[in-house]
Amino acid sequence: MIKTEENPNFLNAFLEYSLAYQRKSVNSVDQYNADLNMFLKYMKYHFNLTDEKDFSKIIINDFTIDNLEKITQDDIHAFISYLSINRKCGPATCARKISTIRIFFKYMTITTNTLKNNPAQNLETPKLNKRLPRYLSLEDSQKLLNISSNDEENHNKERDFAIITLFLNCGIRLSELVGINISDINFDDSKLTVIGKGNKERTIYLNKACINAIKQYLSVRPTNAKKDLKNSDKALFLSSYRQRISKRTVENVVSNELQKAGLDTTKYSTHKLRHTAATLMYKYGQVDIRALQELLGHQSISTTEIYTHVDNEQVRNAVEANPLADFK
Repeated sequence: MIKTEENPNFLNAFLEYSLAYQRKSVNSVDQYNADLNMFLKYMKYHFNLTDEKDFSKIIINDFTIDNLEKITQDDIHAFISYLSINRKCGPATCARKISTIRIFFKYMTITTNTLKNNPAQNLETPKLNKRLPRYLSLEDSQKLLNISSNDEENHNKERDFAIITLFLNCGIRLSELVGINISDINFDDSKLTVIGKGNKERTIYLNKACINAIKQYLSVRPTNAKKDLKNSDKALFLSSYRQRISKRTVENVVSNELQKAGLDTTKYSTHKLRHTAATLMYKYGQVDIRALQELLGHQSISTTEIYTHVDNEQVRNAVEANPLADFK
């Protein structure tokens, strides 16, 4: 449970509500906590309730409901302006914080009726420029897999190859991968159950490459995994310390394998491998957009639709395939 002595009681109550009733993931609630801590610290400074200019030293556990009542939409605009100008936050970061503030004030006004007015009700979100996802080509993906599977100097070769294989074949998220337990894998039906964003459970079907890579890793996986709070003894992927593998370790694994394959680690990452899987499935697998949405665990199909715009070759072929293309 996320609860800190540094927070006012109403903020901790909101975080607990988000976890217990909204079923938000721990990562999401952690982000809520960080966003709202920054917001309340700014408001305390903005309202001259402290002389402290170093935000890391501003205390907010004495921020009251009466203080909250005084916040207007203009005050929130001032906060967003501060983030943009002073903190050099981009539109995406500002948009996320605005979303958090909206959710928080909705909770305070509608869910609990603690506040009479919602200053964030008509808050607008900065316009975001949609960028096409960066991904590996088919040739580079094959090169990465070849390097990973034949890296005899790597004593974790089977584990790391299985990780790369799952990323490139399933479009799995980093958090989903580290959370996999052995019991989540159904070898008879070749499928995997993962817990995605918002604690939503979904099924991922595994192809032969994934099944083979997992079995090869399980044949050498340490059998004396530590029993701890992370249920390491149940985890599929283990670190060198026989504990459930961490996100940071997986990121390092991917970075190292990319580097060995001669691929730019400043351009590609674990999330870019997810983009790669989605793009290759759409480009070569003729996957229906709705099926791709379900596979990737996207709540909105608009998120998935970005993959329909990445393949200029496919667009060209569609034009050339028009039955009127040869009309003279």
